[in-house]
Amino acid sequence: MLEPGKPPASKKPRKDRNRGKSLGTTSSTEVMQQEIWKEFPEDLFEAVIARLPIATFFRFRSVCQKWNSLLDSQSFSELCSQYPQANPWFYTITHENVNSGAMYDPSLKKWYHPTITYLPTNLIVLPVASAGGLVCFLDIGHRNFYVCNPLTQFFKELPPRSVRVWSRVAVGMTLNGSAASGGYKILWVCCDGEYEVYDSLKNSWTRPGSMPSFIKLPLSLNFRSQAVSLGGTLYFMRSDPDGIVSYNMVTGVWKQFVVPAPLHLSDPTLAECGGQIMLVGLITKNAATCVCIWELQKMTLLWKEVDRMPNIWCLDFYGKHVRMTCLGNTGLLMLSLRSKQMNRLVSYNVVSREWLKVPGCLVPRGKKRQWIACGTAFNPCLTATA
Repeated sequence: MLEPGKPPASKKPRKDRNRGKSLGTTSSTEVMQQEIWKEFPEDLFEAVIARLPIATFFRFRSVCQKWNSLLDSQSFSELCSQYPQANPWFYTITHENVNSGAMYDPSLKKWYHPTITYLPTNLIVLPVASAGGLVCFLDIGHRNFYVCNPLTQFFKELPPRSVRVWSRVAVGMTLNGSAASGGYKILWVCCDGEYEVYDSLKNSWTRPGSMPSFIKLPLSLNFRSQAVSLGGTLYFMRSDPDGIVSYNMVTGVWKQFVVPAPLHLSDPTLAECGGQIMLVGLITKNAATCVCIWELQKMTLLWKEVDRMPNIWCLDFYGKHVRMTCLGNTGLLMLSLRSKQMNRLVSYNVVSREWLKVPGCLVPRGKKRQWIACGTAFNPCLTATA
């Protein structure tokens, strides 16, 4: 009952009432009892951190020195290898900023602009291959190789090659085991058949032999298509004749497969998913252009079309001279499609056959969308060292 002469109490808005409740709840749970949490098992702590998204872990690193030192922990490294990230990241070089890269995280749909301080600033270095969280770079003069973990900035300049070949080379990279800690190998091969293999455990280049006589030289390698790695074997795309050459990094055996290219094909790139070799390219007929996906039939050595970009997206290409660059070739692909009137980034999931538009890569603190010149996919790994 109201007291005489006293106005009724005003009812607080729901928003204010909820704010008071949430503030009260937060203040009661913010204080963590040190007696309990100081006994939190170290192995369980590392197991939790290893499951976090990469971006979240980097925010946590700044909390204290102990958390930052996890990168040097052997047990944490083993846990990270047990719980790999669901999607690869993409390390790209743009036309407007060739001396620094841009990384894309497809899980968060976010671009990052790291500065790899140890890469030479007086040279243009391009990402040419990756394995186990490491990215292999080659300078534009085809002389010097570098290996780096873009996430942690761990960096290594490889020793000079024993064969002085400065012509353009195709590059592939494989792991000795399931993680970079077991070592890795890098192969370069040029059109005249010269090739060398780098072994990280020996920190040296070796020339295993010469190209077998049954492989037609010159190779006419497709340098726009990165090598595909399958079970320790690298696959390179070639023309004249159209097909694939492969090199087994364990046995040192070269093979050649003649595979006719689809009609009206341009900008072809090899890809891989689940042990199956795929092909990505543009089909242009009259004024219509479309992105198509093929699968290599092992029995007939012919390409079978399995998917293509939605027609409504392809309408934007009509009448335009479109060029395509494929970034990454394992499971998740990023396609850079450009013409004088268009600049578009698209991702394609080979397993789910899902096409998604990728947000534009903007200049840091700017509004201009950058054109992707080249790049590679890499499996983000906090503990991979060169």
